[in-house]
Amino acid sequence: MVEAQGLPLLATHTAASEHDSVPFEGLIAAIPPIAQPAGYRRKRPDKVHADKGYDFPRWRTFLRRHGITPRIARRGVERSEKLGRHRWVVERTQAWLHRFRRLTIRYERREDIHAAFLTLGCALICFTALTDWFC
Repeated sequence: MVEAQGLPLLATHTAASEHDSVPFEGLIAAIPPIAQPAGYRRKRPDKVHADKGYDFPRWRTFLRRHGITPRIARRGVERSEKLGRHRWVVERTQAWLHRFRRLTIRYERREDIHAAFLTLGCALICFTALTDWFC
């Protein structure tokens, strides 16, 4: 899960045979508080953009119940080009993660080691963005 500029908020890995929508509820619930210039800290984003793979009534009601506007492309109704305006941000972040050779192909057998490399890759992306922003 990434924010609007492509910085990773959350990262998880699943089995190759598992659908991407399975850890969806856990990812939404684990979003860290979003800092605001003034007032209380928001717990969740205003809206979530997702592709057609997440087009299930269950996910739409889950998001609405948590006060999040779902921006999910509908299967058979909407074309994929409209969603591409937001989807490229996620694809770019995945390309940033693929710069790290250990994340491109999974070499580790142990799941915890692979999760540690994934977390380290996300931290390096955020660090690079912060150093570019401050310098």
